[in-house]
Amino acid sequence: MIVGKSETIDLVVLALLCRGHVLLEDVPGTGKTTLAKALAASLDSQLNRIQFTPDLVPADVLGVNFFNAKNGEFEFRPGPIFSEILLADELNRATPRTQSALLEAMQERQASIDGVTSPVPEPFMVMATLNPVEMEGTFPLPEAQLDRFMVRASIGYPGRDEESAMLSRFQHGESLNALPSVATGDDISKARDVIDEVTVDQTVSGYLLDIIDATRNSSSLRLGASPRASLALQHAAQGWAAMQGRSYVLPDDVKHLAVPVLSHRLLAETTSELRGQATATILTEIIESTPVPIEKV
Repeated sequence: MIVGKSETIDLVVLALLCRGHVLLEDVPGTGKTTLAKALAASLDSQLNRIQFTPDLVPADVLGVNFFNAKNGEFEFRPGPIFSEILLADELNRATPRTQSALLEAMQERQASIDGVTSPVPEPFMVMATLNPVEMEGTFPLPEAQLDRFMVRASIGYPGRDEESAMLSRFQHGESLNALPSVATGDDISKARDVIDEVTVDQTVSGYLLDIIDATRNSSSLRLGASPRASLALQHAAQGWAAMQGRSYVLPDDVKHLAVPVLSHRLLAETTSELRGQATATILTEIIESTPVPIEKV
């Protein structure tokens, strides 16, 4: 369903395998929603989609208790958050109060409604989309929200050959119905157990911590990477190593994933923003200046 863009697809699968969530930031029409639907169909998983708007309230996300006149009792009607894959479309169009309705489920894998806490289904993943072009009527995502996304990715425009292949493939329209499932929730759970056992040597964890410390001490950043960010980077590196068929993490795994895992969690100083240095650029400079450990033979 998605022509090309294997790197973005790998990051989405990585987040799923590492119990993480994905923030897709891209212009309209590049396939963000199609990617989420294709992933759910490939896993035979339930997909719920929420179109975030300024008038959305937390109950629209979590669900509501309503009075059933037939039996004279209150009943709970679960909201769309109780799904295996939740597509939060244009998350930044909702108010901060509604955005915060996702926080508990993203971190604790549960949702609390009227004092009652219920677990969300497993595997559970939030795929949120942002439209960076239209800024009117949008609310910036708070740092606490951004910090709960394991990776930030973008699909981007296809190359000419990819777009030509797309036009040829879908000249009779797109249909997800023909997409077969290739894995189940149980398969994902087993893969997660394997990833948890991937070895992270002290040398590699030291390299990871050097990068984390550098973000906290950089004069170009006013907010460095949090402890949650370092855990996310380590777990993502374990998942990436497993996806490459290895039982151990290399420094290159950490280096490869540092930007998609960390850049959205950082805040640049005002002077850096005026110079046009985005957090990804600053982070790239930090990574390039951090010595990579080399095993001595």
